Amino acid sequence: MGRLNRLVGVVIFGTALLGAVALVWAVSAGDHDQRDAPARGLLFGVWDVLYDTEAPSPRVIVAAAALALLFAAGVAVIERRIATGSRRGFDPSHQPLAPRVVMAETRGTYAGPVTVTVLIPAHNEEAALPQTLTSLLGQSHRPERVVVVADNCTDRTVEIARAHGVDVFESVNNEHKKAGALNQALATVLPGQGENDVVMVMDADTTLDAGFVEHAVRRFTDDRALMAVGGLFYGEEGGGLLGQLQRNEYTRYARELRRRRGRVFVLTGTASLFRPRGLRTVAAERGRSLPGVPGDYYDTVVLTEDNELTLALKALGALVVSPSDCTVVTEVMPTWRALWAQRLRWQRGALENLGAYGPRPHTFRYWAQQLGIGYGVIALVTYLALMLVMILAMDDWIWFTFWIGIGTLFTLERVVTVWRGGWRARLLAATLFPELGYSLYLDVVYLKGIVDITLNREAAWKHVVQTQRGVMVGD
Repeated sequence: MGRLNRLVGVVIFGTALLGAVALVWAVSAGDHDQRDAPARGLLFGVWDVLYDTEAPSPRVIVAAAALALLFAAGVAVIERRIATGSRRGFDPSHQPLAPRVVMAETRGTYAGPVTVTVLIPAHNEEAALPQTLTSLLGQSHRPERVVVVADNCTDRTVEIARAHGVDVFESVNNEHKKAGALNQALATVLPGQGENDVVMVMDADTTLDAGFVEHAVRRFTDDRALMAVGGLFYGEEGGGLLGQLQRNEYTRYARELRRRRGRVFVLTGTASLFRPRGLRTVAAERGRSLPGVPGDYYDTVVLTEDNELTLALKALGALVVSPSDCTVVTEVMPTWRALWAQRLRWQRGALENLGAYGPRPHTFRYWAQQLGIGYGVIALVTYLALMLVMILAMDDWIWFTFWIGIGTLFTLERVVTVWRGGWRARLLAATLFPELGYSLYLDVVYLKGIVDITLNREAAWKHVVQTQRGVMVGD
């Protein structure tokens, strides 16, 4: 596993670097003899620098746009073919959760109305839990049962849960964090669940939209082949500039999922519902077609158990969606240090999941996404570095009309994509540079994850606990 994980890092970094080199070569191969000669400058008195004050030639612009469009179209076409093949396929031995297989096995059988049992894994969540339970119990479709899964709690989590009138399940000798606690709880809950008795797993620091459960239940009722429904998450208020940067990021992610018509990347741990058939099949396939310990619903050795479970369900052909009418509000990290720990765990976990599953059809989009992030890191760093070099190399500040136009279009895109977030989101996007700095920070986290997995460094889960709303400590 360690050798395979290192290979993932090498492949992503190497391919992204190769793409960057190829693009630089393509641009530099233009017909320079048809253009004015570049100007020459001396940087720091020792570095001879050439710079071009003209806009790129139409040939170069068209070539760059064509490459981007071809790459995006290629990824979209391949992903669509894979998704269509999974929906239309009928292979019970390899994809037992494929829609046609499930429809055939359940044809002519009425499993009763859809019911919802909610599991809330909680480790010392006394500060956040009351608001979470209030939003859950106030749903337009109230869940039939709510269970707080108290995992090694030393605070008032259990007491608060019982005061709200919900059930409590306390983990026993659990050493596997959230995944281990959920495995224990599911082992007691699932045996009594029927085909339509779905299980919802939600974080203890999440606030649901009032119609979340109702919309999810309708989805399961209308489509008996549907195995899971995830939520679109938005950031909670507060947190100053850092909080707004995260809210902008989440708003763009939700917009992308809406444009994908609910085709989900990750069944988020903030709130997702699962049909029992899906979870039971995953547990049965662990150690066979899926990584993990046989009988486990969640893989206990990964850092991002929600992402891994999504891959597991997709590997088995399951139909999963994140509809736009199922929204939740989740926490934002209050400090840069907490954000670093969270995102490093997400990035390292995603890479390890890809290493465990390897190059399968259903992981194609995830590999392409990681490669795209890698190229984006190189492009952004190179762009900023070249701007700095230009500023230092020139005696006077020169405005280039072409690049002002490109920058304006980029700024408009940033504003439009966070429009739903309100005026604060739009204002922050319009200023541009804070979000560029935020992106650069996330790029550093990405590179740290690549380096760590390539060198096979041990990863830590680094759970973050809210001591009071908006204040967190790590353990």
